[in-house]
Amino acid sequence: MNKKYEIRLEPKEREWIEQLLHADSTSPGIRRRCLVLLLSDENQGAIPKQTEIASRSGVSNVTVFYTVKDYCTRGLQETLSYRRRAEPARPSPITGEVEARIIALACSEPPKGYARWTIRLLTRRVIELNILESVGRETIRTTLKKQNLSLT
Repeated sequence: MNKKYEIRLEPKEREWIEQLLHADSTSPGIRRRCLVLLLSDENQGAIPKQTEIASRSGVSNVTVFYTVKDYCTRGLQETLSYRRRAEPARPSPITGEVEARIIALACSEPPKGYARWTIRLLTRRVIELNILESVGRETIRTTLKKQNLSLT
């Protein structure tokens, strides 16, 4: 059966991978990718099957496939580094002014009939006062937690 991707590491690449593998600052995920590349190197002679490489390096078969594919299509540097996003997936709806208004509301007196503010009550009140059009409880909770503000 023909292989779609083959790895043939140059001696300098192999040396760099081994240095990266033994560095203290290397994350476990990158270490496993290093092991996959070293085990998949065709210049070292007969290479084990993909399942064997996966079990020896502690990853899944899919990870072995994509690591080899990344090396062949994107290069060594890209394969052995985490991808960075150009920008966050979604900007936070909480700006400084909105955060200040939420905190001020949480520090104010609770509505009549309530002994204290709850996250759900705060969420409803933020929407009623048009501080935000829509907001989830978790967003309110993390905003308060970020300021070490407890509702108890």
